[in-house]
Amino acid sequence: MARYAREVAVVAFAQSDHLRRTDELSEVEMVMPVLHQVLAATGLKAGEIGFTCSGSSDYLAGRAFSFTMTLDGVGAWPPISESHVEMDGAWALYEAWVKIQTGEADTALVYAYGKSSPGSVRDVLTRQLDPYYLAPLWPDSVALAALQARALIDAGETDESALAAIGARSRAAAVDNPHAQLRGTVAQGDYQVAPLRTGDCPPVGDGAAAVILAAGDTARRLCERPAWITGIDHRIEAHSLGLRDLTDSPSTRLAAERAGLFEAPVDTAELHAPFSSQEVVLRKALGLGDAVAVNPSGGALAANPVMAAGLIRIGEAAARIHSGASDRAVAHATSGPCLQQNLVAVLEGERA
Repeated sequence: MARYAREVAVVAFAQSDHLRRTDELSEVEMVMPVLHQVLAATGLKAGEIGFTCSGSSDYLAGRAFSFTMTLDGVGAWPPISESHVEMDGAWALYEAWVKIQTGEADTALVYAYGKSSPGSVRDVLTRQLDPYYLAPLWPDSVALAALQARALIDAGETDESALAAIGARSRAAAVDNPHAQLRGTVAQGDYQVAPLRTGDCPPVGDGAAAVILAAGDTARRLCERPAWITGIDHRIEAHSLGLRDLTDSPSTRLAAERAGLFEAPVDTAELHAPFSSQEVVLRKALGLGDAVAVNPSGGALAANPVMAAGLIRIGEAAARIHSGASDRAVAHATSGPCLQQNLVAVLEGERA
């Protein structure tokens, strides 16, 4: 018996080159080439898309309802069926997947973008915290990740040299990724917040990504080897950091279980781990062994456009299935401090 009512696949994926600054580009100008590229990959025109959903943050843009401006890049006339989530684009993909499951659309365009360069993203992300107890203290995202890293080291789960190796491996893998912001050898550098050094932290930068979803025979028509979403689920941890064991991620494990991850082995894992220490937590929660290729794209340590990095993990996993480099992959996206919210998608290619 099928897990879901309809078969849905990622049939195309595109992303921008991720850069430290894009001062010369507006959000619309950053997104438009990516939208054109992903549509061209399928031969579809914007008017042939059944549903459009985007993910971004007004806090990064510094103005309310900023996402409405990027609709100029999509083309909202004649009127389209459209929605937006104030989350990483992976959650926009989930909404689009649900829309297709209901039968209200056969195709969906999902895109996400973020420009972190104009301000201090470390400070902006404090607005995700509990507004009564934590947010007034202004602990930034790196400081909170350092608390998690220290908990892992104190528990004997990792050490600083192992964390450095994760960063080195990720950026070495990114050598083959022309869109990555950091590639090759990157110095560990000084402590940002102990025990995390510069090499353990994600780069600050700007970028965008888009995918197209399609159902059943439409997917087979649009893509030679669709990346079928055979399972997808997302869960959330307690908002208060004091109520959580920062060395584990039960929400990731539960989402993976509900998505069917543990029913068969995977050969690829694209993990949204902005800090090297978070990969340690996610590997344990997902039960990933050494045989699994983890973040062959370089992951978020090579490019971390806020609000798009999670969608990129799904797109990168799908791209490996499209090319035949992977048969069964898991993609993970996170949002919030210390892996608070987690989405897991299992993607598979059809075998001859």
